[in-house]
Amino acid sequence: MQKILAVAIKNARIRFSSPAQLIFFIVLPVIFTFALSGGAPADGGGDVRPQVAIVDGARSASGDALIAALNRAGTVRATVMTRDQALAAFERRDAVVVLSIPAPFGPGQWALDVQTQANSPAALAAERAITAAAGDAGRAQRVGEFGAQERERLAPFASAREREGFVAQLAAEATTRLADTPDRLTKTAAVAEGAVIDDAAQASAGQLVTWVFIPLLGVGFLFVSERARGTLKRTFATPVTRAQWLLGTIGGETAMALVQMLLLIAFGVFALRLPWAREPAALALVAVAFAVCGACLGALLGTLVRSEGQAQGLGILLGMLLALLGGCWYPLEFFPQPVQSAVQVLPTYWAMRGLSDILVRGAGVGAVLLPTGVLLGSAALFLILGVRRFRVE
Repeated sequence: MQKILAVAIKNARIRFSSPAQLIFFIVLPVIFTFALSGGAPADGGGDVRPQVAIVDGARSASGDALIAALNRAGTVRATVMTRDQALAAFERRDAVVVLSIPAPFGPGQWALDVQTQANSPAALAAERAITAAAGDAGRAQRVGEFGAQERERLAPFASAREREGFVAQLAAEATTRLADTPDRLTKTAAVAEGAVIDDAAQASAGQLVTWVFIPLLGVGFLFVSERARGTLKRTFATPVTRAQWLLGTIGGETAMALVQMLLLIAFGVFALRLPWAREPAALALVAVAFAVCGACLGALLGTLVRSEGQAQGLGILLGMLLALLGGCWYPLEFFPQPVQSAVQVLPTYWAMRGLSDILVRGAGVGAVLLPTGVLLGSAALFLILGVRRFRVE
């Protein structure tokens, strides 16, 4: 055990011999996470739902019905503002969508102006909620208009105000009855109570996987460097076995990766207010499996390249590419379906899936056994292939 620890400590000293390594270890990951998350969350009284800033230019029964339908949906936080307030909230990224209800808005004039944040999963979710709410409100308003037309055939309204009140009354009754309509499908909630679905969750998990994975592939650089300089051959001339050296190298990099993950998770909890600590056992399983898998892949990479330059360049290129395809920078829903299916062979996909399930859906140990098993199985495969190709010179 002492020899294994000695190898791990030696590699850690080499890695952090320059203080500049701290930039890649924690500074840049924090900067990228903060920037891609949209900054610190606004004080919304604990409400983490995506905010929709509504500019109600119509001030009509139809507009009120749309706003009420959005509030009933419960998936977004609808806030009526002036145009200047809405645009300011949008610029600060407090609001993911600005919904403008023009005048007139009602029968024959159902157009809406929707402005969304670019590349924002929360904005896409809010846009879907607006579409659904507009459909619900539109159905109720059409019932009210149809009822008013039928009433006019029997007896004209005394004034436009009376007609508007009649339409509003029928629309309200229709809304109540539509809400009581029995479901024809059995719906299963895919999101646990209290789950956070926003850009911060995607950024925190994605940047964690990205910035931890690239240094793990740097294990290959250690392999090549010690082999090229003859250090590896001299090490094995001492009472250090290959197994001890491999365990020290892979185990040491795994431990450093876990420390890095812990720091980034702490940043997510305290700066972005994300519920990383909701399922600590499940989080530990996925984190350890991902760290071991990345280190073993780095070891395999070190047996495939011949020079330090190749190991360094290929490690960075491979790390960034696998992170992108694994859904770390953009949600996989943005990719074509064939790509979504093909990337399921990548360890970054399974790491991102496991971490997202914990962070977004509140998944427990049982729910992350599949990602954990795939990562550990991949680690075993990479290690076996790496050991078979391992050479001292």
